[in-house]
Amino acid sequence: MHRFHLPPAACGGSRLELEGPEAHHALQVLRIQAGECVQVLDGAGHRLRCRVESAGRRTVSLAVLEREEVAAPRFEITLMQALPKGKAAETIVEKATELGVSRIVPLISERVVVRLDADEAGLKAAKWRLVAIGAMKQCGLPWLPQIEAPVRLQEYLARPQRFELSLVASLQPGARHPREYLAAYQAEHGRRPASVGVWIGPEGDFTPEEVQAIETAGARPITLGPNVLRADTAAIYCLSILNYELLSPA
Repeated sequence: MHRFHLPPAACGGSRLELEGPEAHHALQVLRIQAGECVQVLDGAGHRLRCRVESAGRRTVSLAVLEREEVAAPRFEITLMQALPKGKAAETIVEKATELGVSRIVPLISERVVVRLDADEAGLKAAKWRLVAIGAMKQCGLPWLPQIEAPVRLQEYLARPQRFELSLVASLQPGARHPREYLAAYQAEHGRRPASVGVWIGPEGDFTPEEVQAIETAGARPITLGPNVLRADTAAIYCLSILNYELLSPA
């Protein structure tokens, strides 16, 4: 079944309209015809099974047949990712969405090569949101992660943090496997953390001073193995570990 995205405000009635890029994809790429059944995701926990009522030149009219409300994820994961070079950021957004993160915060740290002004940062965030929507549709996920505009690391550290467990990937001595911190949290609280923050550095990693500042803010240093990983590989690796550990039976 083909999947499309509409924002929650556009999904309230019994009739829906696909317009713009979603209509173009339906009409010009998928060649949608009247009578077909499709699925609409609102990114806020709802899946809608719909029937195509009409396929015009620029719009597609849908009749809602069934609404499914999906409970929010048991665990919220926020990825604080220092911006890598090239298109690696798009890969990270795509894979992080597939792995169910709740929020992505692109960071400008000392060793980040990319430099953006306010307008460029807003455009990047909008582009990444489209990447996330594509990943959400591909997976059939009902939840779309919040993607913030890039922010300087020190500015983000100045914000109040509310993670029950915060982890930073570190190449420094003393870093431990993420499972150790999750097990320690479980032993202390009798449950797994409901919110986890993960910090991933850029090419060349965070500087020692930045790691110290992140740890001072409450993050625990974790190792991702003996190999030095690319920034996008590190993000996917770490999120995969957390999904496995948090979603596995207690």
